[in-house]
Amino acid sequence: MTPVVRPNDPGAPLPFFVYGTLRPGEVNHALFLRGRTASEEPARLPDTALYDGPGYPFAVERPGSFVAGALVTAAPGAFPELLAALDLLEEYGGPGRPGNVYDRTAREALRPDGTRVRAWVYLASPLLARELRRSGTEIPGGDWLAR
Repeated sequence: MTPVVRPNDPGAPLPFFVYGTLRPGEVNHALFLRGRTASEEPARLPDTALYDGPGYPFAVERPGSFVAGALVTAAPGAFPELLAALDLLEEYGGPGRPGNVYDRTAREALRPDGTRVRAWVYLASPLLARELRRSGTEIPGGDWLAR
């Protein structure tokens, strides 16, 4: 039986769109994702821009641009543990929490063939996103690996 996925369910077993240190070949991929995934494939996140951070990037909403990354699907049975680990890594304490560095939200990512896939993505928290738009360093082309 396939579980029902509600768009606003904070624990829905969606794939993750990763764009920085969690991408295949990067340090946090090895630490958090290796051995816990069923699939990893290239993807893009529309209407976002990428900004440089202190050793890791921040995705920020911006119409008309995109961020390059990967769709990562948890291995069977690994989703709850992986979700908790990534929430901790990304300093996400829950929806709208003032201490969040990133906010986890469900967004549509695009596979190379144009297929849309709903996925969890960690975006810069609203206060941080405002500061990045004002004075941050944007990563040209939205690709952390090409910086």
